[in-house]
Amino acid sequence: MADLVVVGASLAGLRAVEAVRGDGFEGSVTLVGAEEHLPYDRPPLSKEHLAADDHGDSTYREREKLDEIGVELLLGAEATALDVGNRTVTVGDRELGFDGLVIATGAAAKQLPTSLCAPDLAGVVTLRTRDDSLHLHQLLRRGHPRVTVIGAGFIGSEIAAVARKRGHEVTIVEALPVPLVRGVGERMGRALTAIHERHGTRVLTGASVAEIRGDGAVEAVVLEDGTVIDTDVLVVGIGAAPNTAWLEGSGLTLDDGVVADATLAAAPGVYVAGDVARWPNGLFDDVVGGTMRLEHWTAASEQGARAARNAVDPASAQEYTTVPYFWSDWYDSRIQFVGVSSSGEGRPDVEIEVVMGSEDERFVALYRCGDRLAGALAVDRPAEVMQYRRLLMKRASWAEALEKAEERRQRAAKKAAEAGS
Repeated sequence: MADLVVVGASLAGLRAVEAVRGDGFEGSVTLVGAEEHLPYDRPPLSKEHLAADDHGDSTYREREKLDEIGVELLLGAEATALDVGNRTVTVGDRELGFDGLVIATGAAAKQLPTSLCAPDLAGVVTLRTRDDSLHLHQLLRRGHPRVTVIGAGFIGSEIAAVARKRGHEVTIVEALPVPLVRGVGERMGRALTAIHERHGTRVLTGASVAEIRGDGAVEAVVLEDGTVIDTDVLVVGIGAAPNTAWLEGSGLTLDDGVVADATLAAAPGVYVAGDVARWPNGLFDDVVGGTMRLEHWTAASEQGARAARNAVDPASAQEYTTVPYFWSDWYDSRIQFVGVSSSGEGRPDVEIEVVMGSEDERFVALYRCGDRLAGALAVDRPAEVMQYRRLLMKRASWAEALEKAEERRQRAAKKAAEAGS
């Protein structure tokens, strides 16, 4: 192996180049990034950096550190084409040859259609990049803007929580009858929505946007039922789409991401990692079946390292399996989820049971698929969720999960009794 090229200079890409250099790989390593910024941490962009008085800097590594380990950086340079047969990537006016390639181009925020909202309307923002976050940070500090968030997903909810904690009037508009149903299921989607309501954030569900009004800057959001929401800052949080347009015609299989095998290989010498990767996760093949794509920090970090190691030594390529894990901060609450919340076609339906606390406060809920544990959701129970992640890693049965839940309840009760004595 002589040349490794990694396209995508965020977490997955950084972990890729660091992993092979840490293993002693002596070939050339090139990291290509469409943004001009050095690799940076994305989760704080909608959380602590947005909430802080000073926006902050989430850069992972300074350029000198990457120079030290022999990584060539091509930043502000977008990849536009891939030739799998000739093993070249087109970046700007250059063609980079590779022996191994890691595609880690992530995902881009979906935009409202131009028929609904002019692309240059001031006060309308998405949040995906560091520049997006800095822009929104500035908007939220101009007087007391009225904030509307379209989309009640996790990023939209985090932004809404930050804005509400700053004292702004906040409305969330969600097209689905129940927010987050795809991520945590209908019952838990209602439970999490109640967190917003307890903090004075208005949540409108089953609501479609008919019009965005404004002359130069956003002034109001009009819903299909005629409701008018006066708005100074409009956050569009309607999801993200994998950055795969540049791979059209490459011969790779594209289906809401780049489809790969269990080793993250999408073609000979070509591997995928991060938000763009769609692969079969062997730990959940009996629950989900087929492939999955994750937009989670932990998965991006792990996949970047595994994809790069497999790319430089394909003869020893190892499969990548993981227990999906994500967290989200709303107001003063920490929400954590491990595993999966829904099953694939032909699999038993996923059932939910609250095993600690109650869903109107701090609680733990477990997800059951047939006779096995499929997932766990914890709200303000940070010590609990990793207990179930360990069970998921070994494909624990539902009986084992209930046994663990009883053990944790008894432990919590004993701790409470000791604190009160």
